[in-house]
Amino acid sequence: MVKVLFIGAKWDAEAAVWVATSDDVPGLVTEAETLDALAAKLECMVPELLDANAYPEGPDIPFELLARRICIHFPVDQKIKSRHTGNAVLKQAGLPKHF
Repeated sequence: MVKVLFIGAKWDAEAAVWVATSDDVPGLVTEAETLDALAAKLECMVPELLDANAYPEGPDIPFELLARRICIHFPVDQKIKSRHTGNAVLKQAGLPKHF
C-alpha cells in the first residue's frame, strides 16, 4: 500500500497567504493567496521535490493537504469605555492589543 504524504497549510494573516510545509516532503515550503492556488502549486512541486530527493517510492505519490485557519473574534464589551482598559484585559489574557 502506498503511503499518503501529509502536507499542512496554515494561514499567515500578516502576509495574507496560505503557507504549506511538510515533514514528509523534504524541502517543501511554499505559499499562495488561495487554497486552490496552493493545491495547484503542490501538484507540481511535490513530484519534483520527491524526484530530486530520490524518494524510494517514486515521485507519483498521493498527498493530503490539511489547511488550518484560526479566527478569533471578541465581541466589543460596551462596558469598557477606555481603549487602555481594553488593552489591559487583552494583555492579561496573553493576546495582542487591538484597541
